Amino acid sequence: MKKRTHFSKMKILLLLIFAPAILLAQETITGKVVVESTGEGAPFMNIIEEGTNNGTSSDIDGAFSIIVSSLPVNLRVSALGFTEKVVNVTTAGDITITVSESSESLEEVVVTGLATSVKRSNAANAVASISSEELVGITPPQTLDGALAGKFTGALVSSNSGAPGGGLSVKLRGVTSVNGNVQPLYIIDGIFLDNSAIPGGLNAASGAAAGGSASNQDNPTNRVADINPDDIENIEILKGASAAAIYGSRAAAGVIIITTKRGKQGKTKFNFSQAVGFNQAINLLGQRSYDETKIRSIFSDAARADLEVQRFNDAIAQGGLTDYEDEVYGENGINLNTNFSVSGGNEKTTFFSGISHLREDGIVKNTGYEKTSLRLNIDHRVNENIKLTLSSNYVNSVADRSFFNNQNNGGVTIGYALTSTYPWAQLFPDGNGIYPSNPYAASNPLQTRDLVRNEETNDRFILGGTANITLYKNDNSNLRAVLRGGLDTYTFGTNAFFPRVLQFQSRAGDPNGLSIQGTTRNKNINYAGFLVYDYTTKNDLNFTTQIGFTNEIFDRNTILVTARDLVAQESNVDQSSSVVTEQTRIKQEDAGFFAQEEVNFQDKLIGTIGLRGDKSSNNGDANKLYYYPKASLAVNLHNFGLWESEVFNTVKLRVAYGEAGNFAPFGSLFVPFSSNIVDGFKGIFLENTLGDANLEPERQKELEIGTDLGFLNNKINLEFSYYVKRIDDLILNAAIEPSSGFVDRWLNGGELENYGFEVGLNAKPIETESFKWNAGINFWKNTSEVKSLDIPAFNLGAFGSGFGTFRLEEGASATQIVAEIGGELLEVGNSEPDFQFTFNNNFRYKDFELSFLWHWKKGGDNVNLSLLLTDSSGTSHDYDEIDLDPAGETGNGPYRLSQLGVGAPYVDDASYLRLRELGFYYNVPVKTLKSWTKGYITDMKFGFSGRNLVNIFDYNSYDPEVSNFGTNGISSGVEVSPFPSSKRYMFHLSVGF
Repeated sequence: MKKRTHFSKMKILLLLIFAPAILLAQETITGKVVVESTGEGAPFMNIIEEGTNNGTSSDIDGAFSIIVSSLPVNLRVSALGFTEKVVNVTTAGDITITVSESSESLEEVVVTGLATSVKRSNAANAVASISSEELVGITPPQTLDGALAGKFTGALVSSNSGAPGGGLSVKLRGVTSVNGNVQPLYIIDGIFLDNSAIPGGLNAASGAAAGGSASNQDNPTNRVADINPDDIENIEILKGASAAAIYGSRAAAGVIIITTKRGKQGKTKFNFSQAVGFNQAINLLGQRSYDETKIRSIFSDAARADLEVQRFNDAIAQGGLTDYEDEVYGENGINLNTNFSVSGGNEKTTFFSGISHLREDGIVKNTGYEKTSLRLNIDHRVNENIKLTLSSNYVNSVADRSFFNNQNNGGVTIGYALTSTYPWAQLFPDGNGIYPSNPYAASNPLQTRDLVRNEETNDRFILGGTANITLYKNDNSNLRAVLRGGLDTYTFGTNAFFPRVLQFQSRAGDPNGLSIQGTTRNKNINYAGFLVYDYTTKNDLNFTTQIGFTNEIFDRNTILVTARDLVAQESNVDQSSSVVTEQTRIKQEDAGFFAQEEVNFQDKLIGTIGLRGDKSSNNGDANKLYYYPKASLAVNLHNFGLWESEVFNTVKLRVAYGEAGNFAPFGSLFVPFSSNIVDGFKGIFLENTLGDANLEPERQKELEIGTDLGFLNNKINLEFSYYVKRIDDLILNAAIEPSSGFVDRWLNGGELENYGFEVGLNAKPIETESFKWNAGINFWKNTSEVKSLDIPAFNLGAFGSGFGTFRLEEGASATQIVAEIGGELLEVGNSEPDFQFTFNNNFRYKDFELSFLWHWKKGGDNVNLSLLLTDSSGTSHDYDEIDLDPAGETGNGPYRLSQLGVGAPYVDDASYLRLRELGFYYNVPVKTLKSWTKGYITDMKFGFSGRNLVNIFDYNSYDPEVSNFGTNGISSGVEVSPFPSSKRYMFHLSVGF
């Protein structure tokens, strides 16, 4: 026993003697792990001394410290989603280890909370993402929203106007409202973006809202067109409430989250790109072939027929007939798109700055769009715990959109006048610039084109900032605060001028001209603050908890002045005998909170539960909170180790549920009043619509289930989603008994359901050193149904049941089109497509690249009233063709007219197959550039791109992708003499240095 004690004491003594030597033999290595693609610190990376169990992990900022027994040593660095790396370290001290994200796993991150994100491989929702390469890499889009068409499942994109500067409607997963907002919420770098389409008051000249649909038919630009697509790094689309619930009362129509480009640590990089091209009309219809017999069939009065035949013969003798469609729509509009950017930075501060200038001429003379955009994004790390980001953008734009679309003043808009103008008319000005009157319409379309101005100007400033502050951290947990603020403000001006010399002015009651000027000042401000706590247990169970508060303020003031009977053709509104002033002020403030818990067990089970609470000044009770819950679960079966397969690499099951809201239309809570003068006394009177202070926001409830599969080392990935989306408390405008003193009233009165499925397939069939082929297929379908309606069925939109109109009816599709046939209203069409299908390919052979995107929309009908107008005037291009009459006796024009009340001849199938994008580029090899430029130029490519180059459809007009009524909830797909859409040809040069 004494020997054992003595031996133990000897061991202790020896240890004390040699301990300093042992400690001196150990070495401390400190440093940081950074992500190659971003330069950001890589958190929670495993750093192991190779051949031992000695190791550590990086903190939230990527920093680490490890004690090793001796040098040199190999450190093995790894983490899920990154390529494993072995680093040989020969000296102690600080080192930097760069790791790259794994190309064999789906490591793209998607939004899961207002201050957090998750790897796509762990996401429980089908969140679509569009990278900068997908957005502008094939062909630069006309506008940002135009770039979305065909790029992801679940969207229906319609063109409100083909005029330069855009004008598009984007609907996600079907109809989400009848009278409320149906456009997605756009958020750019955390800033709530205004996407209004503000009319310029053209109804004073067109009278478009005097009949049919009283919706916005002024052909305005929507404001998302201000954003430069070349500034964008990534776009995420939250298509339904199951993903968008985190945005609460503004998310029922979906959310589009835009992230702009940021600088990266390293050498300063410059990039210059120039694109030059032109536009052409997609589909000019041509004109009818006339002869004396056909002319006499148009004009029943014999004397008038004789006169028209004489005019026809005179035109032939003087050089021929004039194709006025080609004269108006036949221009090749020139496009110029210039971009210059500079980015870079150091370990403390990075920056991205860009300037762009876009000029686009329309396919109609005197139309065009010009935009200049300046962007500056700065990221600065104050210290290890504080990171600040700044996003700023200034935009100035000018657009002239001319005078198109529907009218009710006898044919005053250009397209409307063309429908009744015959090719023997002489409408060109004489040597003195005097235009003759058009005997076939209220206006001379060439005179209107050349003299009318419809100009929009916009000055816009978008500013946002974020502070990420680490409050606490250790090896397995951290707490951080995220503070965010944003400002979107612009001054928007409209200036429409109709000089007195116009033919239609005398008929319109403005013999001395008409001037319409408007100014809108808009300011959106949003604030948010969050606390995010991450905690990881020893068995890799990760908890992410976040809670925060939000506040949004919206303030718009529009003043529209209409001046008639101008003095001496002045355009100043004070130089007139009659001035009408309208002012529309919209103010709203929202506030709310958000709480969410995410649980991740070893990337096997990933669950999320959250709650959003919102209140708003736009609710009847401004202090009442409306709650919007969400919950989701993703199961990565392939991470359980239950099987090993060379075929299946990824098998994920997912389910998600969420709720989101939609505010009542502004002004629907109360009874509006207007001013009036009676017997010289000024007073006010109540308008005809009864408001309801107890209106509830519309509530969307969505359940989404799906699966994601990966095959053959994830070279093939399949995504399938099925959703059911129910909208409760539909806000409707219904007729009311006349004894009430009102005509109609607002109420919550129905339930609407959308259900559908989406399939996405992405593959890399060939991937060698010299040749790569990436392919993608998307397929989606949506169906809607009105589940309940608390009021009688009613028609809405379009121009009456005689031609085809939309009807809201319990048990029927929300997008059905009905017509009166035999005295009964019957369904004759549906604006919802049967399905949509896209097929995209990217081929790279050495330094050459070919990309294209086909888009097939099957089904979905339009109410084609342009065709009705040309048939009625006998000017339809196919008027005499005998394709429709089963007996083979009557021409198409007369046959269609004969079917009114018997069928629905002007409800037209809007299917199409379209080569939406095509790009062919050559990338100059790096070695060649070095020899040419001595290394000053780092990359260069040039090539050609096209948009909408091939268009196959039977739709009997310029483009089936059309909607005169803009962003209306139900009544889209109505056409009345619109500005035609165009196809684009562009040539490109891009240089990096």
